[in-house]
Amino acid sequence: MKEAIAVARSVDHGFAKLMPDIDRERAWLLTVDGAPQSYVDLDDPTHLEFEYARRLGHVLDVVGEPGAALDVLHLGGGALTLPRYVAVTRPGSRQDVVEVDRGLLELVAGHLPLPEGARVSLHAGDARDWLENGPSDSADVIVADVFGGSRVPAHLTSVAYVREAARVLRDGGVYLANLPDAAPFAFLRSQLATLGTVFEELALIAEPGVLRGRRFGNAVLVAGHRPVDVAALARRTAADAFPARVEHGTALREFIGGARAVRDEDAVPSPEPPDGAFGIG
Repeated sequence: MKEAIAVARSVDHGFAKLMPDIDRERAWLLTVDGAPQSYVDLDDPTHLEFEYARRLGHVLDVVGEPGAALDVLHLGGGALTLPRYVAVTRPGSRQDVVEVDRGLLELVAGHLPLPEGARVSLHAGDARDWLENGPSDSADVIVADVFGGSRVPAHLTSVAYVREAARVLRDGGVYLANLPDAAPFAFLRSQLATLGTVFEELALIAEPGVLRGRRFGNAVLVAGHRPVDVAALARRTAADAFPARVEHGTALREFIGGARAVRDEDAVPSPEPPDGAFGIG
């Protein structure tokens, strides 16, 4: 069998590498400027290696009827890990992926084929521009996993941005975001407050160690007009190799505290992660 060879090239916003995993045949790690971005197992698209990806996957599993097709808008492409997951776990789903880095999209599409029958359309463009020009009531789920380098861009953190996301979502739709932060969680709290100006139902999924302020890490935010199945989410996240907690209701309101929603003119990127903060979970 031919040995897989790493691929490296400059893309529009950095230097990307696709590196084969020596422990899993046909599995690949994508890094951009040395930071891990995505992990894909072409033989098993349901394998989600990164902790935050598993948590996003758990939410996708409990949205709507189990296994039913969804219309999903992915803001941020990476190696298309979650579009692959949805294509396999919810056959027939229509998915759009918006990625600002056209070169990265071309690299991934050229070397990591999508599952057979996947209905995934790839678009090079800015996530907010796409939302602002997108049709209303057109998505069941929006997954926001957008990073400029290692930080979430400021223009994707404001009330105006969230209003556009809510407009594109159907009434029972769900907005998901992967956001990094550390204690005292000024960014995370402000993002929850911002989402709360538009959506009635909020939940937060994160490792207990992150929530206790012990380390920098990712949190998954869940927002919608209707509650998600928090009990099912809690069972799934608790069973992971690195268990997470699901915060909602009173506990989440206390976490948000007096944080203010973000206006466009006040928006800032997510905090710069410390060296070595991100890796494979």
